[in-house]
Parts: sequence; structure tokens; C-alpha cells
Amino acid sequence: MAFKFCPLASGSKGNSIFIETPETKILIDAGLSARALKEHLKLHNATLEEIDAIFITHEHSDHIAGLNTLSLRYGIPIIANLETAKAIEHELADSPKFKIFTTGEPFEFKGLEIDPFSIQHDAQDPVAFIIRWQNEKIGVCTDLGFATSLVKNKLEKCSLLYVEANHKPSMVHASNRPQSLKQRILGPTGHLSNDDCAQLLSQVAHDHLKQVYLAHLSSECNTPEVALTTVVDTLSKHGISIPVTIAHQHTQSLTTILGF
Repeated sequence: MAFKFCPLASGSKGNSIFIETPETKILIDAGLSARALKEHLKLHNATLEEIDAIFITHEHSDHIAGLNTLSLRYGIPIIANLETAKAIEHELADSPKFKIFTTGEPFEFKGLEIDPFSIQHDAQDPVAFIIRWQNEKIGVCTDLGFATSLVKNKLEKCSLLYVEANHKPSMVHASNRPQSLKQRILGPTGHLSNDDCAQLLSQVAHDHLKQVYLAHLSSECNTPEVALTTVVDTLSKHGISIPVTIAHQHTQSLTTILGF
């Protein structure tokens, strides 16, 4: 009996996480083509036909790009809140199979307890997820401008954390991006910086936290080395030593198995 957590892709070119338990196989977000997801899943001995549902955090294209094919060709249900479902429906060729949850209200799905909670991002009703399976608690939290007290409270006492470390602010300022985009990224409904991620982790880390993923790294305004160094150094200053790894965009990320 085990819980398998596999980041398939993480970043502005597409996001998706594969989760497997003895009872179910699900995706969180589907920001890659169906063909790409199929190839990624092969590495984990899984197929698209086996996916029971796709849980959506918000409607931005790097989180939903594969939904047309996944919903229409494979008939995979899409689980989202109402405002996100409305926004997604405008982007899809046909009406998909939606299952609607209410943000802030936990629900059960095939042996998982799912707790969707609000985050600050420029989408209709963006959420992060707490997922509970047996004695394990998993936090998936990306695409947020800053960590509210709700975010900090929800991410406490997790066994595994998947948290955004999107950019280094000085690299955003130095980039050739339009000023409006820089302001969006750095603003309160944009993306979490390396430093802010490090501060968040220093507040929620504990002795039983088994793995941390740094996710949604910017390809232009960050590097894995910069993100990892920033976070690890900050944690070290607080006397915290926990496993930290990168969730990659183009290469295979570490798979974590809990509960064995």
C-alpha cells in the first residue's frame, strides 16, 4: 500500500502531476498535450485510459492545454470549482464531463480526501490542494502572488510539499519582458519568488516533512541552481534540514512514494 507522487512537468510550458494509489490514478492539471502526457505516463507504467479524473487548479493554458483531447477522446472527468469550469468551457471545443467542487469544502474521491483552498492569482477562482491519504498529507500549491495566512495554515504538518519557487526578482527586473508582465509576475496575484517560497517553507517545515518540490520555475527569470540554493540556504539559517528537489519542465522529476 503506497501513495505515488510524480511531477510530469512543471513550468510555464505546461504543468501536470500524476498521483497513484492502490484505489486510483489521477492527474492534477493537464497543461501538456495528450500525446506528451501519454509518453510521460509510460515512464510510470500508466496509461491515459487508467486516469480516473483530472483535478484543475485554475484555467490558465499551461494548466489545461491537454483537456480537449483528454476529455473528448478519453472521456476523463474534469474536477474543478464552478468559476474555473465556466472559464475552461469557453476554451474547449465541446462540453466536457465536469464534476464541481466548492472551494474551501473538502470532499472524498476514491480513497483520497481533497481539500481545495483559495490562493492569490489572476484567475477566476484559483485553488491549491491538500490531499490526504491514510496518514499522509500532501500539499500542492503553485501560481500564487503571496502566501496568505490560510496558505500557511493549510501547508502545516504535510508529509510532502509541492510549492512554487517561480523567480528571482532581480532577474525579472533585468529581463527583456514587457513592464506589464514584470508587474504581473511580481504583483500580489502573480507568482511566488524563491525568497518568498523559502520563507514559507521555513514557517511550515517540521521533522516529519519527507520531501519538498520547488515547482513552476521560470525558464527566463530563474534557474534550478538559484532556486535550490536560495531555499536551502534560508532553511539552513533557520536550522532546518529537509529534502528539497526541483520539479522539472522537460526532464523527469523525482518520484516520491509515501506510506510504505
